[in-house]
Amino acid sequence: MRFKGKVAVVTGGARDIGRAVSVKLAAEGARTVLNYYESEEQAADTVKAIHATGGEAIAVGGDMTRQEDVDTLVAEAVKAYGDKINILVNVVGGLVARKTLEEVDLEFFEFVTKLNYTSTFMVTKAFVPLMGDGASIVNFASQAARDGGGPGAWVYASSKGAIMTMTRGLARELGPQGIRVNALCPGMIATTFHDTFTKDQVRANVAAGTPLRREGVAAEVADAVAYLASDESSFLTGVNLDINGGLFFS
Repeated sequence: MRFKGKVAVVTGGARDIGRAVSVKLAAEGARTVLNYYESEEQAADTVKAIHATGGEAIAVGGDMTRQEDVDTLVAEAVKAYGDKINILVNVVGGLVARKTLEEVDLEFFEFVTKLNYTSTFMVTKAFVPLMGDGASIVNFASQAARDGGGPGAWVYASSKGAIMTMTRGLARELGPQGIRVNALCPGMIATTFHDTFTKDQVRANVAAGTPLRREGVAAEVADAVAYLASDESSFLTGVNLDINGGLFFS
């Protein structure tokens, strides 16, 4: 129960990796506020699963690229669990579509950037005033930020690269307040993300070329989040941690 008595906020916390993170933190004692956008039914299922094991959680809907929705998330978190936040996990993001430079227009570029990078900034700025000594922020970058991503994913990869740099910069800025800021860079994790955007044969080829000879699973990413959020990593900040089965070494 590493997080007993602590409050955690997880954006995009209703499905796939976000759901695994919400369940993991709650299972270890955190009172968890999970945000969702279009996944209301999945959010309800996640909260139900947490309650079934004796954990505490609430779900708050909202688009984390809209300031009013971010403000609502803050208000609901404070209403439910008080004005001290110990853990913030920024999972919200997505590839949206694979497009070449010729196919990318400004609207698409700005949308993907806003979804991944701007949302992380907005949520972090809103919650940091409620965080203090011993608090931890875990952002989500990507292996794509390391290697440029697969075909048509360069806009997504660029926005995730910006999150890596933000993580380092905020680690320096917030460190004197006792707030640690780290990020994860997942590789091929078996989620609906790859069900949607990656062909089966490509996934099979990537798994075959990975030293561990498989894809990762969401629970393994959640375990890494829990480590970065816990006091066990108390001297780690500004780290962009790879979790890809050895496919790519940074």
